[in-house]
Parts: sequence; C-alpha cells; structure tokens
Amino acid sequence: MTRRITRLAAALLVAASVAAPVSADPVAVRFADESAALPVEHVYSGGWEHFVGGGVAVFDCNDDGRPEILAAGGTEPARLFLNRTAGPGQPLAFELAPGLPALTETTGAYPIDIDSDGVIDLAVLRVGPNVVLRGLGDCRFEEATEAMGLTFPDRWTAAFSATWEGDAARPTLAYGNYVDRSNPDGPFEACDVNELYRPEGDRYGARRELAPGFCALSMLFSDWKREGRADLRVSNDRHYYVRGGAEQMWRMGEEPRLLGAGDGWPAISIWGMGIASRDLNADGRPDLVLTSMADQLMLLSDGASAYQTAPYTMGAAAQRPHLGDDGRPSTGWTATFGDVDNDGRDDLFIAKGNVDQMPSNAIHDPNNLLMRQPDGSFIETSVTAGVATMARSRGAALADFDGDGRLDLTVVNRRAAIELYRNLSEGTGNWVEIAPRQAGDNGFAVGAWIELACDGAPLTAREITIGGGHAGGVLLPEHFGLGEVGELRVRVVWPDGGASDWVRLDANQRVELWRGDGAAVEVRPAGTAARP
Repeated sequence: MTRRITRLAAALLVAASVAAPVSADPVAVRFADESAALPVEHVYSGGWEHFVGGGVAVFDCNDDGRPEILAAGGTEPARLFLNRTAGPGQPLAFELAPGLPALTETTGAYPIDIDSDGVIDLAVLRVGPNVVLRGLGDCRFEEATEAMGLTFPDRWTAAFSATWEGDAARPTLAYGNYVDRSNPDGPFEACDVNELYRPEGDRYGARRELAPGFCALSMLFSDWKREGRADLRVSNDRHYYVRGGAEQMWRMGEEPRLLGAGDGWPAISIWGMGIASRDLNADGRPDLVLTSMADQLMLLSDGASAYQTAPYTMGAAAQRPHLGDDGRPSTGWTATFGDVDNDGRDDLFIAKGNVDQMPSNAIHDPNNLLMRQPDGSFIETSVTAGVATMARSRGAALADFDGDGRLDLTVVNRRAAIELYRNLSEGTGNWVEIAPRQAGDNGFAVGAWIELACDGAPLTAREITIGGGHAGGVLLPEHFGLGEVGELRVRVVWPDGGASDWVRLDANQRVELWRGDGAAVEVRPAGTAARP
C-alpha cells in the first residue's frame, strides 16, 4: 500500500510540473479586506441547530457578469447581496436585494436551474422544511416548492447535490439530513435518513429515503469513474453516528445501492464536513479533499477506479492551527479549489472554525490558503495573503467579483460578520473562464466535462457539478489559471457523452460554449447569450 501511495504522489508531482507553462517568478498572493462593501454585517446565528450550516451561494442572477452572494442566516434572515462593482480592478460594491422572499432557519443554499428556463433557481436548506425558490430574472425569486411537486418533511438539512439522470427533464435532487431532532434518545447515534427526489415529467414524484444515514454534512453527485453515470458521495459526521457509520457512495440506478467492501469501497470513518473535487494530477478524473475535525483528507485518483490517501508530505492535511498557540486539532468546513494566482496550478482554501465551544478542538482556528507549488505540494500562505481570520468560519467561495480575472473570496462565519476579500495579487498569470451551455433541459450542462489542452498535451479536465462544499456552492463559468499560456484548445464532453469539436481560445476572456448539431460548438461571450 505504501509503495502504491508513493507512486500516486510521484505521478501527481510530475503532472503538476508538466501540466502548464507557468510564470518563472512566484506570485506574492495578497487579498484586501473589503467586507465593508457589504451593506450589512450579516451573521450566521442560532443555537445548537445552527452549529453546522452557514453556507454561501454565489451566482449571477441578472446576467451582468458580476456574481451575487446569497448567505444563509440561521435564525437571522438569509440575505442576497447584489454585485454593483463598477468594473475590473475597482473596489467591490454590493447592495441588499429586495427580491428575496423572507426566510429564516436557513442552513445553506445551492444555485441550480431546476426548470431549465435559463434562469437560476435556488435550493434552500433549512432547519425545518426545505424550500425551492424559482428565479424570475433580474435577481427576483418566488417560492415554488409545491408548484414543482416537492414536499419536504420537517428535518435538519445540511447537504445537497443534484444531477440530471438520462433524458430526464428535471434534475434528481439529493438532500442530506443531520441529527434526527425528534429522536428522544438523541442526539448521539440519532442520525437522520437522507432523501432523493426524482422527476416525473415536469414535476417530482414521491421522495425516496436513502438509509442508513450517518449525519450528512456534504454530498456530491460525480461521474468519478468517467463511466457516464454520476454516483452520490456522502460525507458524514462521526461525532453523532459514533460507531457503525462511514463515508458513503450510492451507486445510482433504478434502485440506488450503497457500495461496500465487496465493491472495492473501503470503509472510512471521519468527522466529515465538506467535499472539494478537482482533477489535480491530469488523469481526467477528480481528486478529492474531505474536510474533517482533525486532518483534512486528500484522496488521489489512481486514474482508474480507486482512491488512495495522499501522503502527509503533500502539505494538505491542515490538521492543526498554523497561527497562534492553540495546538488542538482543527475543524474544517468548506474546502474549495481555485487558482488564485493564475499560475496553472489549483490552490485550496479551507474554512475553519470550532463547532462552538468544543474543548477537544482548537477554538482559535485560522482559515487556510494552501498554494500549490511547482512540485505539486501545498504550502500555507493565508497569513501573508491576509485571509487568516480566527472567526468560526463555515461556508466559503472563490469567485471573480470585480471581473479582473483574479479570484476573490467570501466567507460566512458563525457568530461573526461575513467576510469579503478582493484579490490584489500582482504579476498573476493568464486565465480563461468557460461555461458550457446547451438548449433545452439541463441548460447549464451539469455533468459535462471541460477538457483543456495546450501544445498537444492535456492541461486538465473539469467536471460541472452541483453539490460539495458545506451547505453552499457556486454556479458560474469555470475559472482556469493558465500561467504563461496565451492560446489553448478546449472541448466539452456533454452530459450524454457526446463530445464537441476542439476549438481554439485566446486567454483572458469569458466565454460560453453552446452545443450545436453533432460535434459543433459555438463560442459566445459570456453573459450575452439569449435565453434558450
């Protein structure tokens, strides 16, 4: 086993060194705190039912190319912040949106176009019945849960993912539930079941329970084997299932089936919080980071059908605070990949924070910004970058809020105000942002793969997913750092398995790749396309 892990690590390091031409000199990453650009000091608040959650959704709800922010509020109202930034490189500016229905007891939200009308909807997670908000355009929303045929029970939901199965007109929706609050013997060993909602035409049929549940805090539909079918990974909190539980993978079919040892699925029990997925080693399959109370577990694809734990020398464990004198284990929540210096290597941000006052874990637990090095390893830079805050962080997102091609950052905190940072790093590399689109059902091409190549060698493959993180996600064009690459080739492998032609793109632009007849694809500037 040790030799196999060593070979995998070596392959990852080699892939990192040859994936893309990069700048000769390293970039000093620097963020400016522009939290004052938000019109209110939004806080994720509440008692023990809001120890988890605190997700953030980032998406463009008015097609102006400037991402909006929706932050869960717990016992306070969820808030939608409209992006009014003047232009690339300008200070961030946001205002409170008037068009969001009043919602409390929210734990998170995920942007998704459920009805395939080209307007982004919101799957809102709650302590209590969940809610679906239909997008009406121009950042206006209406409650549409019953209209879509959905009926949610009174549960404590902290995880969500979605995918389109086959030729279904609507996505399959998965909801992950935490502790069963109605169990008088709880909370320990009182994990609730999870739920699956499949469409029947334009509406949804009866919910299906996925049992057993082990206190889900994150879930992700992913075609992790590149077999043309997305399975459902569930990350679970060992703190409450205590014994007999594990991380889960549901093999999707007419009857979902939980994989086990006989399927080559090893039992891993961790204090699972969040999931991040990205192809790090250029083998065309996603690698993973699972956040936890203790080590942040990085799993490397073997290029076929299995994963192995990355060695400690990769530098991604982030198991204890890197700032201050609190030596107790860290608590990781949202992990998200993004190339913040555009050098062609994806970096990793991890939101950290104690559950509340848990004495076994660090109380002062700074967030991590792990920058990927030319040899494929990660080093900690959050202090020098200016993002190593000590709040109890939960949800987080990397997104280009000012449109200058550099990824900015927002972080939602429990019992502290939301944070907003603008990326001011100098000397960053080239970049490109790509959104695959298709007319009709699944217009945002969830389940597609973007494949980039340069000089005949594969750069990377990126899966379009909805889910992961912790209680929140991003629906935006996919951002790729390119280093010194000025021209690249790209194609889309569509959700049904059909592949587009390769097209050439210049760096430093945002584009939509619209599916045409056969392998044809049309390149359009992002944010300017007519509705399908």
